[in-house]
Amino acid sequence: MDKLTQIEAFVDVAEKGSLVKAALGQHITPVMLGRRIDALEKRLGVKLMHRTTRHLTLTEQGMLYLDHCRKLLADLGHADRMVSEGRHRATGHLTVSAPAAFGRKHVAPHAAGFVRAHPDVQISFNLTDRVVDLVRDGYDVGIRIGGVIDPSFVAVKLASNRRVVCGTPDYFERNGIPRTLDDLAQHNCLAFNLQGGQQRGWYFQENGKQVTMRADGNLNCNDGELLHRWATEGLGLAWRSSWEIESQLASGELITVLDDFALPQYDIVAVYPQQRHLPAKVRFFIDMLKEIYARPDYWLSR
Repeated sequence: MDKLTQIEAFVDVAEKGSLVKAALGQHITPVMLGRRIDALEKRLGVKLMHRTTRHLTLTEQGMLYLDHCRKLLADLGHADRMVSEGRHRATGHLTVSAPAAFGRKHVAPHAAGFVRAHPDVQISFNLTDRVVDLVRDGYDVGIRIGGVIDPSFVAVKLASNRRVVCGTPDYFERNGIPRTLDDLAQHNCLAFNLQGGQQRGWYFQENGKQVTMRADGNLNCNDGELLHRWATEGLGLAWRSSWEIESQLASGELITVLDDFALPQYDIVAVYPQQRHLPAKVRFFIDMLKEIYARPDYWLSR
């Protein structure tokens, strides 16, 4: 018999002043309820109440214990309500991890609207291109772009995305258009360096298999926004996500090449640890991003 059942039985009997009345309210027999009181007294090693067929009175220890038990049950009920409300009403502290550039441009700007709609939520962002450990580092949700997702996490697709090779029309007029992956060796590829974490090259698919192509050029760095800027200035080819260049593709400022070799699995996803009941703050935040990203003109206007 668990402690909580014993305590609930004791408080109910003490407040109703009768085993019979309390038993009727709990739909059990007075004998069963009496056994719970007996077990509680035996565990505590004190007498909490004197019981006869007609009267029930609390001992001094019983009256003291009753005050503490009432407070305990009230606190437990409050905790239950708070947790239950968290499934239906967004409350509490929401911690979000996202890639640096994407987070600055497409996640953090929507925080103001979210807290206006859910004023009981406080949001903290960590914008970094490092893949954080959500559980160890204490994040509620992470925004990821491509990559392998740990099977112990849930991944929710927020928007479609591709990794494409792009450059300016002027660059292609001067240097020609690559038609095969091997042609990349003849072009100035603007790539991440060792500190940028992408030293192994650019990823593609060829004949149904993933392949890696070395990307060499006269400029490299550890910042994606700088690579994007260099490509826009016509300094070389860049391997960028479509979310970053969609408006420039629409205007013709940038052009993609080698599209037939692009990997398909670079979607933008929200990732969170598997759990039986997802807090409303996480669910509502993910739903908000999905709705915003699904707007037909969203990516063209950024």
